[in-house]
Amino acid sequence: MGKKLTVYLIDGREFGPKIIEIGNWVGKAIYSPRASVNNIMKRYEVNNPGVYLLKSNPLSETYSERIYIGEAENIGKRIKQHLGDTARDFYEIAFFISKDELLTKSQIKYLEARLISLAIEAKTAEIENGNAPNLPTLHEADVSDMEYFLEQIKLVLPLLSFNFLKSTTVRENQYTEIQNKKSNIFRLKNKRFKAKMVVTDDGFIVERNSQANKSVTASMTSNYKKLRQKLIETGVLVDKGNNYIFSEDTIFSSPSAASNIVLGRQSAGPLEWINSQNKSYKDLIESS
Repeated sequence: MGKKLTVYLIDGREFGPKIIEIGNWVGKAIYSPRASVNNIMKRYEVNNPGVYLLKSNPLSETYSERIYIGEAENIGKRIKQHLGDTARDFYEIAFFISKDELLTKSQIKYLEARLISLAIEAKTAEIENGNAPNLPTLHEADVSDMEYFLEQIKLVLPLLSFNFLKSTTVRENQYTEIQNKKSNIFRLKNKRFKAKMVVTDDGFIVERNSQANKSVTASMTSNYKKLRQKLIETGVLVDKGNNYIFSEDTIFSSPSAASNIVLGRQSAGPLEWINSQNKSYKDLIESS
């Protein structure tokens, strides 16, 4: 089922500050590059309670972004504090408020804790917060409301170029149904490494316990080297002597991305992955 989103460009610029609203959602998302934050501070909404995100350059080259997640009963006051902090060099901000101004302190602390927990679990960006705080105690109905609020946040974030919740791995309960679709399962043609890949709507998933080459050739591009290093640093690729082993089911954006990480070199993924009838992914796509 589709969803209607309304995007309002506050100053008419494509990459400038914007507001995103979703039909039947009491929340509202506001985004701004740092250079335009002072203009955002003039809006009445910034005095509302909510959660906010600060994006800055990562300390490690392994990641593409560094995220700080916070909450405040008055978003505007808190943002002004961060603007005055010379040690916090963020370049984009997004915050989420309720249009009815009825978010309580416990509710925004719940959203903050859930966002931090999901961000750490995703292993996609540097998360400045460290460990997730404990969830505050809420009534069952409030938990349901906040989980719905959170789902809308997750829907909007990629539209604001905040990708830190896009997980590189798959939860086991999400993967069981996919794994049973045998027609979607491929293995690596190169018999030196035992690796399986499952094709899904979300991406190309290399199965847990698949092997990967410990060596990397000069042909591998810097982006794939960074991705590989991130998987090592986050414990997804584990050193098992002769090979690395995937400790979790891991999502890739293309069959070539999956085969590059497994083989440790540039490769033509559609040709490297074959099914149980020894037909390549490329053959199946072309014959469909």
